[in-house]
Amino acid sequence: MQAQTTFLLCLTSFLAVISVAQAESGLASYYSYAKAGRGELTCAHRTRPFGSVLKVSYSGRTIECRVNDRGPFIRGRIVDLSVPAARALGMMSAGVVRVSVE
Repeated sequence: MQAQTTFLLCLTSFLAVISVAQAESGLASYYSYAKAGRGELTCAHRTRPFGSVLKVSYSGRTIECRVNDRGPFIRGRIVDLSVPAARALGMMSAGVVRVSVE
């Protein structure tokens, strides 16, 4: 019984570390070409799996967008958003903003 409790405690701790490790913050930009349906909130990320959904937050707003492309390829940027996603996030006039991604 104690071995099971120890195992579950270790597993829970490990999963907590993994979920925290996937959160990141950095610069986001947007791109005008689209590889998705019109109006869909999509994004490009270097490492997250295609089809995964990211929560992107900026200036008190949070959106969920689906990864459908690779990028950005500019140093310091962590995500490229589609125009509909950038519009929903309220970053169109700024162009490049600091976001958090989960």
